[in-house]
Amino acid sequence: MRTAFLQTLEEMASQDERIYFVTGDLGFSVIEPFREKFPRRFLNAGVAEQNMTGVAAGMALSGKIVFTYSIANFPTLRCLEQIRNDGAYHEANLKVVSVGGGFAYGALGSSHHATEDLAVLRAIPGMTVLSPADPLEAEHATRAAATTDGPFYLRLGKAGEQRVHPGPIDFRIGKAIRVREGSDLTVIATGSILKACVEACAALEVDGISARLLSMHTIKPIDAAAIAEAAEQTGAIVTVEEHSVIGGLGSAVAEVLAQHPGRRPPLKILGLPDRFCRDVGGQSYLLKRNRLTAEGIARAAAAVHRDPIDATGVKP
Repeated sequence: MRTAFLQTLEEMASQDERIYFVTGDLGFSVIEPFREKFPRRFLNAGVAEQNMTGVAAGMALSGKIVFTYSIANFPTLRCLEQIRNDGAYHEANLKVVSVGGGFAYGALGSSHHATEDLAVLRAIPGMTVLSPADPLEAEHATRAAATTDGPFYLRLGKAGEQRVHPGPIDFRIGKAIRVREGSDLTVIATGSILKACVEACAALEVDGISARLLSMHTIKPIDAAAIAEAAEQTGAIVTVEEHSVIGGLGSAVAEVLAQHPGRRPPLKILGLPDRFCRDVGGQSYLLKRNRLTAEGIARAAAAVHRDPIDATGVKP
């Protein structure tokens, strides 16, 4: 995803001289092409993310489209006040890009785990929050951020994510992508965990469970219509995210369902528990520890399908 973002940004910058790129001393070995091609539109702000964001917001308020970039926690939580007050409050074209969402930098510990960012950023007024699932979605999300006015948060994986979509996609801000059809339940995923959800849905099909799968690349504004349709047409909804179960995709879907005037099916939120991860290991290891593998997702979804009350604690 990181490579898709940078290549797309370079292409967009060649077409629009307002596009600038500011890094927090990160990305070397992959950001050089942009720096060499657009030296006057590239800035390394150093390990000073608050300053990076303040400078970027000022540039945006002078008519630029500015992308800031660093490891997920640092361009978000470390400089939240600058994002909120300097950027979002003024509806500036400040595009905050994080690399390594979730456990991508797992071995570096909780300081480098981005597990609350979606919750925090989507609470900021006027902020659009995008969490693409694969390189193709990342390309489209970058184009959308560069060509749509206002503050954006773009959450990327680290590197090496496989393409999930086999062909072209209809990518629109606030509109989920239906990856597969299904009638028994709906799985809604955001970010690179989508690949595991594709495998989980295939396993469910073998067991006779028909699972619809939605890629919810936009967390804010959420696709309320797709959620309502799933509520009316399928027997349960399972959300999956590499993020805390508090405040992210699951919470956004729950907010829609709570206000839905029609049928409200059982909802199961799969994600990370409300505690710091003190395990040490790579991304795949930590996902396995938290049962966010294809097998774990399929098992949880099947449990909701078999016995909604037991699986969710909520009577349908």
